[in-house]
Amino acid sequence: MKELDDYILQFGNLNDQQLAFIKKKAIAIDLQKDDYFSEAGKIPMQVGFIVEGVIRGCYYNNKGEEITRCFIAENSFVVDYVNLEANTSSSEYLQAATACKLLVFSKQDWEELAQTIIGWDVIRSKIFQNCLYLKSRKGPVISQDATTRYLEFMTNYPSLINRVPLAYIASYLGVTQQSLSRIRKNIR
Repeated sequence: MKELDDYILQFGNLNDQQLAFIKKKAIAIDLQKDDYFSEAGKIPMQVGFIVEGVIRGCYYNNKGEEITRCFIAENSFVVDYVNLEANTSSSEYLQAATACKLLVFSKQDWEELAQTIIGWDVIRSKIFQNCLYLKSRKGPVISQDATTRYLEFMTNYPSLINRVPLAYIASYLGVTQQSLSRIRKNIR
């Protein structure tokens, strides 16, 4: 899997044998749209690399409304890092926004890589920093008007506009689907 190799190698140098060992630990899985990679109330036990598809991070607010916090697309790792490391229950969901293909590492195998590959801890740390960045980046600024938020979404996530359900985009932007439809109609 060249994409996985390329992603890992941007954070450090590994030889072909080390890369082969990493890939040997990964299990290919498919998630159908709306399947969960990680669920609130459960301790995360895996790290995934998205080969194809989009995962969204979401939670329920105190009114019971579903809020989309982020989108993570191909050639990125996806993990609830804080809770994986702390061995604590997650408060968020990582859900397939589209059908997805992932390479998945169990927590045990992920940790075994650190014990086997010299320098893996540094690479792993950089991967997790990037995961945290992807989960927090480019969020809409609620003080902006909805049209501005949507235009920024189009700039930040151009490949997602026609791939993920409008309900998820509306939730991410903090607007109703009807408002999002009006905004989209007015922009065209």
